[in-house]
Amino acid sequence: MKIARFVLKIVALSLTVAAGVCCAIAYWDKIASLFHSAKEKLPGGCCCCHSEYDDYADWDD
Repeated sequence: MKIARFVLKIVALSLTVAAGVCCAIAYWDKIASLFHSAKEKLPGGCCCCHSEYDDYADWDD
């Protein structure tokens, strides 16, 4: 009986994780727009990641 209960807990956990992943995939556009609108509302536009070209801005060709 303990083994069956343990297996059922593993199955339940797996189904819960799969449901969470499916929800994240289904609503990805809404999640992305939420973060985009939050970024726009921050003062100064606050960019959290810089362009890789900024590293080479001081180099002369």
